[in-house]
Amino acid sequence: MSGVARRVRDRLRARTGPAEAGSALVEFLGVSLVLLVPTVYLVLVLGRIQAATFAVEGAAREAARVYVAADDAQQGTQRAVTAVGVALADQGFDDDPARALDVRCSADPCLTPGAEVAATVQVRVPLPFVPTFVGDVVPLEVPVSAQRVAPVDTYRVAR
Repeated sequence: MSGVARRVRDRLRARTGPAEAGSALVEFLGVSLVLLVPTVYLVLVLGRIQAATFAVEGAAREAARVYVAADDAQQGTQRAVTAVGVALADQGFDDDPARALDVRCSADPCLTPGAEVAATVQVRVPLPFVPTFVGDVVPLEVPVSAQRVAPVDTYRVAR
């Protein structure tokens, strides 16, 4: 080793000390992992919950609207289930739309003029990357629901 290289090495050792060489990088990586991994996980979970919120809001709104515009209750149910399926699939949820939808009417028959139809849509958002054995301690799903009420036209013919 040349004399210049030895002097540079000695000066660097004198400034940092031999025990401290490289520890700043290790500390930075350790702290970054401890802070970054939970933050990324939180962003993933909140993104899925927000997508579920958009899905159930749109699904409930459209289900109530198409139900009250239908000719009869059976057709209204079919249209509402289809609307819920489209809204859920649009946000990437493959839940069964018939099970996610609950339609309640304020009158019997349901499409009586002046009555109200309430459509409730609920989906469960699974937490990503959580093993199933943790389910005994922590809930593995977050339920997200929305309800919308639509009035049946007062001047419609009762069927």
